[in-house]
Amino acid sequence: MHREQMEFDVVIVGAGPAGLATACRLKQMEHQLGRELSVCVVEKGSEVGAHILSGAIFEPRALNELFPDWKDTGAPLHTPVKRDDIYVLRDETRSLKLPHALIPKTMHNDGNYIISLGNLCRWLAQKAEELGVEIYPGFSAHEAIIDDEGIVRGIVTGDLGIDRNGEPKPGQYTPGMELRATYTVFAEGCRGHLGKQLQQRFDLARNADAQHYGIGIKEIWDIDSSLHEPGLVVHTAGWPLDDSNPGGSFLYHLEGNQVVVGLIVDLSYTNPHLSPFHEFQRYKHHPVIAKYLKGGRRVSYGARAISKGGLNSLPKMHFPGGLLVGCDAGTLNFSKIKGSHTAMKSGMIAAECIIEAFALEIPPQADLQSYNEAFRASWLYDELYESRNFGAAIHKFGMYLGNAFNFIEQNWFGGKLPFTLHDTKPDHAQLRHADDSPRIDYPKPDGVLSFDKPSSVFLSNTNHEENQPIHLKLADPSIPVGMNLPAYAEPAQRYCPAGVYEIIESEIEPPRFQINAQNCVHCKTCDIKDPAQNITWTPPEGSGGPNYANM
Repeated sequence: MHREQMEFDVVIVGAGPAGLATACRLKQMEHQLGRELSVCVVEKGSEVGAHILSGAIFEPRALNELFPDWKDTGAPLHTPVKRDDIYVLRDETRSLKLPHALIPKTMHNDGNYIISLGNLCRWLAQKAEELGVEIYPGFSAHEAIIDDEGIVRGIVTGDLGIDRNGEPKPGQYTPGMELRATYTVFAEGCRGHLGKQLQQRFDLARNADAQHYGIGIKEIWDIDSSLHEPGLVVHTAGWPLDDSNPGGSFLYHLEGNQVVVGLIVDLSYTNPHLSPFHEFQRYKHHPVIAKYLKGGRRVSYGARAISKGGLNSLPKMHFPGGLLVGCDAGTLNFSKIKGSHTAMKSGMIAAECIIEAFALEIPPQADLQSYNEAFRASWLYDELYESRNFGAAIHKFGMYLGNAFNFIEQNWFGGKLPFTLHDTKPDHAQLRHADDSPRIDYPKPDGVLSFDKPSSVFLSNTNHEENQPIHLKLADPSIPVGMNLPAYAEPAQRYCPAGVYEIIESEIEPPRFQINAQNCVHCKTCDIKDPAQNITWTPPEGSGGPNYANM
Protein backbone atom coordinates (compact mmCIF):
# COMPACT_ATOMS: atom_id res chain seq x y z
CA MET A 1 0.00 0.00 0.00
CA HIS A 2 1.31 3.43 -0.95
CA ARG A 3 1.26 5.91 1.91
CA GLU A 4 2.21 9.55 1.81
CA GLN A 5 5.21 10.44 3.92
CA MET A 6 6.12 13.53 5.91
CA GLU A 7 9.51 14.07 7.52
CA PHE A 8 10.11 15.81 10.86
CA ASP A 9 12.95 16.20 13.29
CA VAL A 10 10.66 15.04 16.13
CA VAL A 11 7.21 13.41 16.12
CA ILE A 12 5.32 13.34 19.44
CA VAL A 13 2.39 10.98 19.98
CA GLY A 14 -0.19 12.50 22.31
CA ALA A 15 -1.11 16.09 23.20
CA GLY A 16 -1.31 15.62 26.95
CA PRO A 17 0.89 17.43 29.48
CA ALA A 18 3.93 15.24 28.71
CA GLY A 19 3.73 15.55 24.94
CA LEU A 20 3.02 19.28 24.91
CA ALA A 21 5.77 20.02 27.45
CA THR A 22 8.18 18.06 25.24
CA ALA A 23 7.14 20.06 22.17
CA CYS A 24 7.37 23.44 23.90
CA ARG A 25 10.78 22.71 25.41
CA LEU A 26 12.16 21.55 22.05
CA LYS A 27 11.15 24.78 20.36
CA GLN A 28 12.37 26.89 23.28
CA MET A 29 15.82 25.33 22.90
CA GLU A 30 16.13 25.15 19.10
CA HIS A 31 18.23 28.35 19.06
CA GLN A 32 21.08 26.22 20.41
CA LEU A 33 21.14 24.41 17.06
CA GLY A 34 21.22 27.52 14.91
CA ARG A 35 18.30 26.23 12.86
CA GLU A 36 14.57 25.66 13.10
CA LEU A 37 13.46 22.31 14.46
CA SER A 38 10.42 20.67 12.84
CA VAL A 39 8.18 19.28 15.61
CA CYS A 40 4.85 17.52 15.03
CA VAL A 41 2.30 16.40 17.65
CA VAL A 42 -0.47 13.95 16.73
CA GLU A 43 -3.51 13.64 19.00
CA LYS A 44 -6.27 11.04 18.65
CA GLY A 45 -8.92 13.25 20.25
CA SER A 46 -11.09 15.49 18.08
CA GLU A 47 -9.29 18.46 19.65
CA VAL A 48 -6.55 18.95 22.21
CA GLY A 49 -8.07 18.19 25.61
CA ALA A 50 -10.96 16.09 24.28
CA HIS A 51 -9.52 12.90 25.79
CA ILE A 52 -7.89 14.48 28.86
CA LEU A 53 -9.35 13.50 32.23
CA SER A 54 -7.74 14.07 35.60
CA GLY A 55 -8.81 15.06 39.13
CA ALA A 56 -7.05 17.48 39.10
CA ILE A 57 -4.96 19.15 41.73
CA PHE A 58 -1.99 20.59 39.92
CA GLU A 59 1.47 21.21 41.34
CA PRO A 60 3.03 24.00 39.24
CA ARG A 61 6.70 23.05 39.71
CA ALA A 62 7.32 21.93 36.13
CA LEU A 63 5.15 24.69 34.67
CA ASN A 64 7.22 27.24 36.61
CA GLU A 65 10.30 25.93 34.78
CA LEU A 66 8.67 25.69 31.35
CA PHE A 67 6.82 29.03 31.37
CA PRO A 68 7.93 31.15 34.34
CA ASP A 69 5.49 33.87 33.23
CA TRP A 70 2.42 31.60 33.15
CA LYS A 71 0.50 33.79 35.58
CA ASP A 72 0.82 36.75 33.24
CA THR A 73 0.08 34.84 30.05
CA GLY A 74 -3.29 33.36 30.86
CA ALA A 75 -2.63 29.83 32.11
CA PRO A 76 -5.94 28.46 33.44
CA LEU A 77 -4.85 28.05 37.07
CA HIS A 78 -7.57 30.06 38.81
CA THR A 79 -8.32 28.26 42.08
CA PRO A 80 -5.53 27.85 44.63
CA VAL A 81 -6.09 25.12 47.21
CA LYS A 82 -7.41 26.67 50.39
CA ARG A 83 -7.85 23.67 52.69
CA ASP A 84 -7.43 19.87 52.78
CA ASP A 85 -10.13 17.81 54.53
CA ILE A 86 -9.45 14.06 54.76
CA TYR A 87 -12.01 11.57 56.04
CA VAL A 88 -12.09 7.86 56.72
CA LEU A 89 -15.57 6.68 55.78
CA ARG A 90 -16.41 3.89 58.23
CA ASP A 91 -19.66 2.80 56.55
CA GLU A 92 -22.47 4.33 54.48
CA THR A 93 -23.28 6.93 57.16
CA ARG A 94 -20.35 7.26 59.59
CA SER A 95 -17.05 9.04 59.07
CA LEU A 96 -13.93 10.15 60.90
CA LYS A 97 -12.18 13.38 59.95
CA LEU A 98 -8.40 13.05 60.28
CA PRO A 99 -6.44 15.80 62.01
CA HIS A 100 -3.92 17.53 59.76
CA ALA A 101 -1.04 16.16 61.86
CA LEU A 102 -1.90 12.56 60.87
CA ILE A 103 -1.85 13.13 57.13
CA PRO A 104 1.25 12.09 55.12
CA LYS A 105 2.99 15.26 54.01
CA THR A 106 2.76 14.20 50.36
CA MET A 107 -1.02 14.72 50.65
CA HIS A 108 -0.65 18.37 51.68
CA ASN A 109 -1.59 20.74 48.86
CA ASP A 110 -0.22 24.12 49.91
CA GLY A 111 0.73 26.07 46.78
CA ASN A 112 -1.23 23.82 44.43
CA TYR A 113 -4.25 24.59 42.24
CA ILE A 114 -7.56 22.90 41.43
CA ILE A 115 -7.75 22.89 37.63
CA SER A 116 -9.20 21.32 34.52
CA LEU A 117 -6.23 19.47 33.02
CA GLY A 118 -7.96 19.49 29.64
CA ASN A 119 -8.05 23.29 29.69
CA LEU A 120 -4.40 23.45 30.75
CA CYS A 121 -3.52 21.24 27.78
CA ARG A 122 -5.48 23.54 25.46
CA TRP A 123 -3.42 26.46 26.79
CA LEU A 124 -0.15 24.51 26.40
CA ALA A 125 -1.13 23.65 22.82
CA GLN A 126 -1.65 27.35 22.10
CA LYS A 127 1.80 28.11 23.52
CA ALA A 128 3.31 25.27 21.46
CA GLU A 129 1.76 26.56 18.24
CA GLU A 130 3.03 30.07 19.00
CA LEU A 131 6.51 28.51 19.22
CA GLY A 132 6.05 26.83 15.82
CA VAL A 133 4.88 23.32 16.71
CA GLU A 134 2.53 21.60 14.25
CA ILE A 135 -0.39 19.92 16.09
CA TYR A 136 -2.74 17.51 14.32
CA PRO A 137 -5.81 16.53 16.39
CA GLY A 138 -8.10 13.81 15.10
CA PHE A 139 -5.21 11.57 13.99
CA SER A 140 -4.48 8.39 15.92
CA ALA A 141 -1.03 6.81 15.88
CA HIS A 142 -1.86 3.33 14.65
CA GLU A 143 1.58 1.74 14.63
CA ALA A 144 5.25 2.54 15.13
CA ILE A 145 7.55 2.31 12.14
CA ILE A 146 10.37 -0.05 13.16
CA ASP A 147 12.94 -1.02 10.54
CA ASP A 148 14.81 -4.30 10.11
CA GLU A 149 17.55 -3.08 12.43
CA GLY A 150 15.07 -2.52 15.29
CA ILE A 151 15.13 1.28 15.02
CA VAL A 152 11.98 3.37 15.48
CA ARG A 153 11.66 5.76 12.56
CA GLY A 154 8.25 7.33 13.18
CA ILE A 155 4.60 6.34 13.21
CA VAL A 156 1.76 5.51 10.85
CA THR A 157 -1.57 7.25 11.43
CA GLY A 158 -4.76 5.24 11.25
CA ASP A 159 -6.61 4.65 7.99
CA LEU A 160 -9.89 6.52 7.56
CA GLY A 161 -13.02 5.19 5.86
CA ILE A 162 -12.75 1.46 6.71
CA ASP A 163 -15.99 -0.45 7.28
CA ARG A 164 -16.85 -2.98 10.00
CA ASN A 165 -15.42 -5.83 7.91
CA GLY A 166 -12.11 -4.04 7.27
CA GLU A 167 -12.97 -3.10 3.69
CA PRO A 168 -12.53 0.44 2.27
CA LYS A 169 -15.75 2.43 2.06
CA PRO A 170 -16.38 3.66 -1.49
CA GLY A 171 -15.38 7.31 -1.83
CA GLN A 172 -14.43 7.61 1.86
CA TYR A 173 -11.21 5.64 2.22
CA THR A 174 -8.01 7.55 3.02
CA PRO A 175 -4.89 5.56 3.94
CA GLY A 176 -2.94 6.67 6.99
CA MET A 177 0.24 8.70 6.56
CA GLU A 178 3.79 7.82 7.53
CA LEU A 179 5.16 10.51 9.82
CA ARG A 180 8.88 9.84 9.87
CA ALA A 181 11.21 11.43 12.38
CA THR A 182 14.76 11.46 13.64
CA TYR A 183 13.27 10.91 17.11
CA THR A 184 9.77 9.81 18.11
CA VAL A 185 8.44 10.59 21.59
CA PHE A 186 5.56 8.47 22.88
CA ALA A 187 3.34 10.41 25.29
CA GLU A 188 0.03 8.56 24.97
CA GLY A 189 -0.89 8.55 28.66
CA CYS A 190 -1.65 5.55 30.84
CA ARG A 191 -1.50 2.18 29.03
CA GLY A 192 -0.63 3.72 25.71
CA HIS A 193 -1.33 1.40 22.80
CA LEU A 194 2.09 1.92 21.17
CA GLY A 195 3.86 2.25 24.50
CA LYS A 196 2.62 -1.22 25.43
CA GLN A 197 3.87 -2.63 22.11
CA LEU A 198 7.26 -0.95 22.44
CA GLN A 199 7.74 -2.27 25.97
CA GLN A 200 7.13 -5.78 24.64
CA ARG A 201 9.23 -5.34 21.47
CA PHE A 202 12.28 -3.96 23.28
CA ASP A 203 11.71 -5.82 26.59
CA LEU A 204 11.81 -2.46 28.35
CA ALA A 205 10.19 -3.69 31.60
CA ARG A 206 12.48 -6.65 32.20
CA ASN A 207 14.05 -5.06 35.31
CA ALA A 208 10.86 -3.41 36.61
CA ASP A 209 8.12 -4.54 38.97
CA ALA A 210 4.71 -5.08 37.39
CA GLN A 211 2.97 -1.82 36.59
CA HIS A 212 -0.09 -1.16 38.76
CA TYR A 213 -3.19 0.79 37.90
CA GLY A 214 -6.36 2.35 39.21
CA ILE A 215 -9.51 3.41 37.42
CA GLY A 216 -10.59 6.97 38.10
CA ILE A 217 -14.25 7.85 37.54
CA LYS A 218 -15.16 11.53 37.66
CA GLU A 219 -18.15 13.85 37.39
CA ILE A 220 -18.50 17.63 37.33
CA TRP A 221 -21.44 19.14 39.20
CA ASP A 222 -22.98 22.60 39.39
CA ILE A 223 -23.88 23.08 43.05
CA ASP A 224 -25.70 25.58 45.24
CA SER A 225 -23.59 28.71 45.75
CA SER A 226 -24.23 28.56 49.51
CA LEU A 227 -22.45 25.17 49.62
CA HIS A 228 -19.57 26.16 47.39
CA GLU A 229 -16.15 26.85 48.90
CA PRO A 230 -13.57 27.55 46.15
CA GLY A 231 -10.27 25.84 46.92
CA LEU A 232 -11.65 23.21 49.29
CA VAL A 233 -10.15 19.74 48.77
CA VAL A 234 -11.90 16.69 50.25
CA HIS A 235 -10.30 13.23 50.11
CA THR A 236 -11.73 10.04 51.61
CA ALA A 237 -10.58 6.48 52.23
CA GLY A 238 -12.54 3.46 53.37
CA TRP A 239 -16.20 2.82 52.48
CA PRO A 240 -17.43 1.75 49.99
CA LEU A 241 -14.07 -0.02 49.44
CA ASP A 242 -11.95 -2.16 51.76
CA ASP A 243 -8.54 -3.85 52.10
CA SER A 244 -9.24 -6.46 49.41
CA ASN A 245 -10.81 -3.89 47.10
CA PRO A 246 -8.82 -0.71 47.84
CA GLY A 247 -9.17 2.85 46.59
CA GLY A 248 -10.08 6.39 47.58
CA SER A 249 -12.14 9.36 46.53
CA PHE A 250 -11.96 13.10 45.93
CA LEU A 251 -14.22 16.13 45.83
CA TYR A 252 -12.65 19.43 44.75
CA HIS A 253 -14.31 22.85 44.68
CA LEU A 254 -13.48 24.65 41.42
CA GLU A 255 -14.46 28.20 40.51
CA GLY A 256 -17.94 29.04 39.17
CA ASN A 257 -19.97 27.09 41.76
CA GLN A 258 -18.66 23.79 40.42
CA VAL A 259 -17.21 20.74 42.14
CA VAL A 260 -15.51 17.68 40.68
CA VAL A 261 -16.23 14.42 42.44
CA GLY A 262 -14.57 11.10 41.76
CA LEU A 263 -13.59 7.66 42.95
CA ILE A 264 -10.32 5.83 42.26
CA VAL A 265 -10.59 2.05 42.50
CA ASP A 266 -7.28 0.19 42.65
CA LEU A 267 -7.29 -2.37 39.83
CA SER A 268 -5.67 -4.87 42.18
CA TYR A 269 -9.17 -5.57 43.53
CA THR A 270 -10.02 -9.25 44.03
CA ASN A 271 -13.82 -9.58 43.83
CA PRO A 272 -15.04 -10.11 40.22
CA HIS A 273 -18.54 -9.00 41.27
CA LEU A 274 -17.24 -5.49 42.05
CA SER A 275 -18.27 -2.67 39.71
CA PRO A 276 -16.18 0.51 40.06
CA PHE A 277 -18.95 2.51 38.38
CA HIS A 278 -21.59 1.37 40.89
CA GLU A 279 -19.22 1.83 43.84
CA PHE A 280 -18.85 5.45 42.71
CA GLN A 281 -22.60 5.92 42.41
CA ARG A 282 -23.30 4.73 45.94
CA TYR A 283 -20.32 6.62 47.35
CA LYS A 284 -22.03 9.90 46.40
CA HIS A 285 -24.83 9.10 48.86
CA HIS A 286 -22.48 9.29 51.87
CA PRO A 287 -23.38 12.33 54.00
CA VAL A 288 -19.82 13.74 53.74
CA ILE A 289 -20.27 13.99 49.95
CA ALA A 290 -24.05 14.23 49.50
CA LYS A 291 -24.23 17.46 51.53
CA TYR A 292 -22.45 19.27 48.68
CA LEU A 293 -24.27 17.57 45.78
CA LYS A 294 -27.89 17.72 46.96
CA GLY A 295 -29.79 20.22 44.90
CA GLY A 296 -26.96 20.28 42.34
CA ARG A 297 -26.84 19.18 38.72
CA ARG A 298 -24.42 16.72 37.12
CA VAL A 299 -22.95 18.21 33.93
CA SER A 300 -20.12 15.89 32.88
CA TYR A 301 -18.89 12.32 33.31
CA GLY A 302 -15.77 10.39 32.33
CA ALA A 303 -13.28 7.70 33.31
CA ARG A 304 -9.60 6.98 32.79
CA ALA A 305 -7.05 4.45 34.02
CA ILE A 306 -4.15 5.69 36.14
CA SER A 307 -0.57 4.31 36.17
CA LYS A 308 0.34 4.09 39.85
CA GLY A 309 3.27 1.69 40.20
CA GLY A 310 5.74 4.55 40.54
CA LEU A 311 9.52 4.28 40.40
CA ASN A 312 9.68 0.50 40.95
CA SER A 313 7.44 -0.11 37.92
CA LEU A 314 9.15 2.25 35.49
CA PRO A 315 10.40 0.51 32.34
CA LYS A 316 13.53 1.52 30.51
CA MET A 317 12.35 4.69 28.78
CA HIS A 318 14.76 4.92 25.83
CA PHE A 319 15.26 2.71 22.77
CA PRO A 320 16.72 3.28 19.29
CA GLY A 321 14.95 6.26 17.77
CA GLY A 322 12.49 6.90 20.57
CA LEU A 323 11.57 7.77 24.13
CA LEU A 324 8.66 6.99 26.47
CA VAL A 325 7.51 9.90 28.64
CA GLY A 326 4.81 10.68 31.20
CA CYS A 327 2.15 8.14 32.03
CA ASP A 328 3.04 6.12 28.92
CA ALA A 329 6.03 5.11 31.08
CA GLY A 330 4.29 5.52 34.45
CA THR A 331 5.85 8.62 36.04
CA LEU A 332 2.81 9.49 38.21
CA ASN A 333 3.52 10.02 41.91
CA PHE A 334 0.71 8.09 43.58
CA SER A 335 1.62 9.28 47.07
CA LYS A 336 0.51 12.73 45.91
CA ILE A 337 -2.18 11.38 43.54
CA LYS A 338 -0.55 13.65 40.97
CA GLY A 339 1.06 12.93 37.63
CA SER A 340 0.77 16.11 35.57
CA HIS A 341 3.85 17.89 36.90
CA THR A 342 5.89 14.68 36.71
CA ALA A 343 4.67 13.99 33.15
CA MET A 344 5.64 17.52 32.10
CA LYS A 345 9.08 17.22 33.67
CA SER A 346 9.74 13.87 31.99
CA GLY A 347 8.87 15.45 28.63
CA MET A 348 11.12 18.45 29.29
CA ILE A 349 14.02 16.11 30.12
CA ALA A 350 13.33 14.22 26.88
CA ALA A 351 13.42 17.46 24.90
CA GLU A 352 16.73 18.50 26.45
CA CYS A 353 18.30 15.12 25.60
CA ILE A 354 17.07 15.32 22.00
CA ILE A 355 18.46 18.86 21.62
CA GLU A 356 21.79 17.64 23.01
CA ALA A 357 21.83 14.75 20.51
CA PHE A 358 21.22 17.13 17.59
CA ALA A 359 23.85 19.59 18.89
CA LEU A 360 26.48 16.87 19.26
CA GLU A 361 25.55 15.45 15.84
CA ILE A 362 24.97 12.01 17.32
CA PRO A 363 23.93 9.61 14.50
CA PRO A 364 20.19 9.84 13.82
CA GLN A 365 17.78 7.49 15.61
CA ALA A 366 20.29 6.81 18.35
CA ASP A 367 19.36 5.09 21.61
CA LEU A 368 19.45 8.16 23.88
CA GLN A 369 20.85 6.64 27.05
CA SER A 370 21.50 10.18 28.22
CA TYR A 371 17.76 10.30 29.02
CA ASN A 372 18.19 7.81 31.85
CA GLU A 373 21.14 9.75 33.22
CA ALA A 374 19.29 13.07 33.06
CA PHE A 375 16.19 11.52 34.63
CA ARG A 376 18.19 10.14 37.57
CA ALA A 377 19.84 13.53 38.10
CA SER A 378 16.49 15.38 38.23
CA TRP A 379 14.05 16.30 40.98
CA LEU A 380 11.59 14.00 39.23
CA TYR A 381 13.67 10.95 40.15
CA ASP A 382 14.14 12.20 43.72
CA GLU A 383 10.39 12.70 44.13
CA LEU A 384 9.53 9.25 42.77
CA TYR A 385 12.28 7.62 44.84
CA GLU A 386 10.92 9.11 48.06
CA SER A 387 7.46 7.72 47.25
CA ARG A 388 8.58 4.34 45.90
CA ASN A 389 7.05 2.34 48.79
CA PHE A 390 3.70 4.12 48.99
CA GLY A 391 1.49 1.91 46.81
CA ALA A 392 3.27 -1.33 47.70
CA ALA A 393 2.72 -0.66 51.41
CA ILE A 394 -1.06 -0.38 50.94
CA HIS A 395 -1.12 -3.53 48.79
CA LYS A 396 0.96 -5.50 51.29
CA PHE A 397 -0.35 -4.24 54.63
CA GLY A 398 -3.89 -3.04 53.84
CA MET A 399 -5.39 0.43 54.11
CA TYR A 400 -4.86 1.13 57.83
CA LEU A 401 -1.44 -0.44 58.41
CA GLY A 402 -0.25 0.61 54.95
CA ASN A 403 -1.17 4.23 55.51
CA ALA A 404 0.40 4.14 58.98
CA PHE A 405 3.61 2.89 57.34
CA ASN A 406 3.37 5.66 54.74
CA PHE A 407 2.83 8.33 57.39
CA ILE A 408 5.95 7.19 59.24
CA GLU A 409 8.08 6.90 56.10
CA GLN A 410 6.98 10.21 54.56
CA ASN A 411 6.73 12.38 57.70
CA TRP A 412 9.52 10.95 59.84
CA PHE A 413 12.04 9.67 57.28
CA GLY A 414 11.30 11.83 54.22
CA GLY A 415 10.81 8.74 52.05
CA LYS A 416 14.35 7.52 52.70
CA LEU A 417 13.94 4.28 54.67
CA PRO A 418 16.85 1.98 53.76
CA PHE A 419 14.73 -0.67 52.00
CA THR A 420 12.30 -0.93 49.11
CA LEU A 421 9.00 -2.79 49.08
CA HIS A 422 8.23 -4.67 45.87
CA ASP A 423 4.82 -5.52 44.47
CA THR A 424 5.26 -7.93 41.57
CA LYS A 425 1.82 -9.51 41.04
CA PRO A 426 0.02 -7.80 38.13
CA ASP A 427 -3.48 -6.44 38.62
CA HIS A 428 -5.06 -8.80 36.08
CA ALA A 429 -3.93 -11.81 38.15
CA GLN A 430 -5.62 -10.67 41.36
CA LEU A 431 -9.25 -11.74 40.80
CA ARG A 432 -10.60 -14.61 42.87
CA HIS A 433 -13.01 -17.12 41.40
CA ALA A 434 -16.56 -15.76 41.33
CA ASP A 435 -17.87 -18.63 43.44
CA ASP A 436 -15.39 -17.74 46.19
CA SER A 437 -16.34 -14.06 46.25
CA PRO A 438 -19.33 -12.37 47.89
CA ARG A 439 -21.93 -11.07 45.46
CA ILE A 440 -22.63 -7.36 45.65
CA ASP A 441 -26.18 -6.05 45.33
CA TYR A 442 -25.91 -2.46 44.19
CA PRO A 443 -28.86 -0.12 44.83
CA LYS A 444 -30.73 1.20 41.83
CA PRO A 445 -29.77 4.76 40.86
CA ASP A 446 -32.12 7.43 42.13
CA GLY A 447 -31.53 9.88 39.25
CA VAL A 448 -30.63 12.56 41.80
CA LEU A 449 -27.22 11.59 43.17
CA SER A 450 -26.69 8.27 41.40
CA PHE A 451 -27.19 7.38 37.75
CA ASP A 452 -26.94 4.55 35.22
CA LYS A 453 -24.20 3.95 32.64
CA PRO A 454 -26.10 5.04 29.51
CA SER A 455 -26.97 8.49 30.89
CA SER A 456 -23.41 8.86 32.14
CA VAL A 457 -21.81 7.97 28.81
CA PHE A 458 -24.17 10.48 27.17
CA LEU A 459 -22.59 13.23 29.32
CA SER A 460 -19.11 12.24 28.13
CA ASN A 461 -20.08 13.27 24.56
CA THR A 462 -18.64 9.97 23.31
CA ASN A 463 -19.02 9.34 19.61
CA HIS A 464 -17.58 6.78 17.22
CA GLU A 465 -18.32 6.13 13.58
CA GLU A 466 -20.32 2.91 13.99
CA ASN A 467 -19.39 1.32 10.66
CA GLN A 468 -15.71 0.77 11.41
CA PRO A 469 -13.72 -2.22 12.70
CA ILE A 470 -14.27 -2.88 16.41
CA HIS A 471 -11.25 -1.34 18.12
CA LEU A 472 -11.42 -3.67 21.13
CA LYS A 473 -9.69 -6.81 19.88
CA LEU A 474 -10.05 -10.31 21.31
CA ALA A 475 -6.88 -12.36 20.80
CA ASP A 476 -9.02 -15.50 20.99
CA PRO A 477 -12.74 -14.81 20.40
CA SER A 478 -13.59 -18.40 21.31
CA ILE A 479 -12.80 -18.10 25.02
CA PRO A 480 -14.73 -16.04 27.57
CA VAL A 481 -12.95 -12.83 28.42
CA GLY A 482 -13.05 -13.90 32.05
CA MET A 483 -11.06 -17.05 31.27
CA ASN A 484 -12.28 -19.72 33.74
CA LEU A 485 -14.98 -17.53 35.28
CA PRO A 486 -18.54 -18.61 34.47
CA ALA A 487 -20.34 -16.45 31.93
CA TYR A 488 -22.76 -15.00 34.49
CA ALA A 489 -19.80 -13.58 36.41
CA GLU A 490 -17.90 -12.21 33.38
CA PRO A 491 -16.03 -9.29 35.03
CA ALA A 492 -15.75 -7.10 31.91
CA GLN A 493 -19.42 -6.17 32.18
CA ARG A 494 -18.66 -4.70 35.62
CA TYR A 495 -15.17 -3.21 35.40
CA CYS A 496 -16.01 -1.26 32.23
CA PRO A 497 -17.47 2.13 33.30
CA ALA A 498 -19.22 2.71 29.96
CA GLY A 499 -21.34 -0.38 29.25
CA VAL A 500 -19.10 -1.59 26.42
CA TYR A 501 -19.23 -5.25 27.46
CA GLU A 502 -22.50 -7.14 27.88
CA ILE A 503 -23.62 -10.72 28.37
CA ILE A 504 -26.69 -11.25 26.20
CA GLU A 505 -28.87 -14.00 27.59
CA SER A 506 -31.60 -15.79 25.69
CA GLU A 507 -33.96 -18.69 26.37
CA ILE A 508 -33.01 -20.39 23.10
CA GLU A 509 -29.25 -19.69 22.90
CA PRO A 510 -26.31 -19.88 25.31
CA PRO A 511 -25.13 -16.55 26.82
CA ARG A 512 -23.33 -14.41 24.25
CA PHE A 513 -20.55 -11.88 24.88
CA GLN A 514 -21.21 -8.57 23.11
CA ILE A 515 -18.90 -5.57 22.60
CA ASN A 516 -20.61 -2.18 22.23
CA ALA A 517 -17.47 -0.42 21.02
CA GLN A 518 -19.25 2.86 20.24
CA ASN A 519 -19.71 3.42 24.01
CA CYS A 520 -15.96 3.28 24.75
CA VAL A 521 -14.54 6.26 26.68
CA HIS A 522 -10.94 5.07 26.10
CA CYS A 523 -10.22 4.45 29.78
CA LYS A 524 -8.16 1.28 28.95
CA THR A 525 -9.42 -0.63 32.02
CA CYS A 526 -10.35 -3.69 29.96
CA ASP A 527 -6.85 -3.90 28.49
CA ILE A 528 -5.47 -3.87 32.05
CA LYS A 529 -7.90 -5.91 34.16
CA ASP A 530 -9.02 -8.73 31.85
CA PRO A 531 -7.80 -11.84 33.73
CA ALA A 532 -7.10 -13.72 30.49
CA GLN A 533 -5.29 -10.72 28.96
CA ASN A 534 -7.42 -11.46 25.91
CA ILE A 535 -8.60 -7.88 25.26
CA THR A 536 -6.37 -5.37 23.51
CA TRP A 537 -7.47 -1.75 23.23
CA THR A 538 -6.47 -0.25 19.88
CA PRO A 539 -7.13 3.25 18.54
CA PRO A 540 -10.42 3.65 16.68
CA GLU A 541 -10.78 5.92 13.68
CA GLY A 542 -9.28 9.34 14.41
CA SER A 543 -11.37 11.75 16.55
CA GLY A 544 -13.52 8.90 17.93
CA GLY A 545 -14.14 8.64 21.64
CA PRO A 546 -15.15 11.09 24.35
CA ASN A 547 -15.26 14.83 23.84
CA TYR A 548 -14.59 16.20 27.31
CA ALA A 549 -15.10 19.93 27.73
CA ASN A 550 -13.56 20.78 31.13
CA MET A 551 -12.23 17.50 32.53
